[in-house]
Amino acid sequence: MKEIDQQVLKIYTAKSQADKAISSLKGILLGINLDKEINDKEINELKKWVAVHNDLIKRNPFNEFMTIIEETVSNRIPPTETIEDLYWLCQKYESDNYYYNPITTDLQTLQGLCHGILADGNITDKEIIDLNNWLEENEHLSTYYPYDEIRSLIVSILSDNRIDEEERIVLKAYFNQFVKIQDIVVQKQIDSETSDVNIAGLCTSEPNVIFTGKTFCITGVLKRGNRETLQNDIRKLGGIPIESISKKTDYLIVGDNGNPAWAFSCYGRKVEKALSLRKDGHTITLIHEFDFSDIVDDLI
Repeated sequence: MKEIDQQVLKIYTAKSQADKAISSLKGILLGINLDKEINDKEINELKKWVAVHNDLIKRNPFNEFMTIIEETVSNRIPPTETIEDLYWLCQKYESDNYYYNPITTDLQTLQGLCHGILADGNITDKEIIDLNNWLEENEHLSTYYPYDEIRSLIVSILSDNRIDEEERIVLKAYFNQFVKIQDIVVQKQIDSETSDVNIAGLCTSEPNVIFTGKTFCITGVLKRGNRETLQNDIRKLGGIPIESISKKTDYLIVGDNGNPAWAFSCYGRKVEKALSLRKDGHTITLIHEFDFSDIVDDLI
């Protein structure tokens, strides 16, 4: 009986890993194809990524993926056709994806999308703009890591209608936190370019705040008023101020510490803990104090 249970567990584990890999691959394909220009580095990254995951299951679709990619390299099949064929396979397989719920699947696709954008070590203006469009079309992922952080960063980058090199490097550094590029040369290039960038997390842009029965924690030095006043306002609106971060925390209000990199970063022990909890699946929303104050002022 125990041996049968272990066999069943092995089957379900393989299924969960495969489903996660397919959702991620779908995102990678989307990311690679965003700018409609597919280069050798991107195809090479795709080949290496699929090879790494080839041992997950000894059946389709992974062997189909690898066959398509190998034929592209050896027979010079147009890369665009390859991406379209692989994406079609992902969609075909996805209809049988029963292990993960839609939110988790879409988050896996988002991380794959970032992987695809970063695959050749470069991020183009079109990729940033198209990523923003994808984020706008998938607002149901709001409050989940890493959607809010990426959305905040993209909104900040596009706010002045131009994308400079510093912003491109910051985006590259953020993606580099959760994307593992298989091509060693490309990964070293990214590590070198982003070595001086420090990103601990990002606050949610345009937050939708529910006060009644929700818990609110404050961190950092506030520039608008003080903690006691803000906590009293939270109580008036039906919220519950708390002093420390836990799995039960709904919102973390982050004080503006005056750091010039604020457009990209939030810092502090509580922020780090909140982000760690979010990575484990807990929905803690990080809000900049200015955005939160504006919401409170409108309601009181």
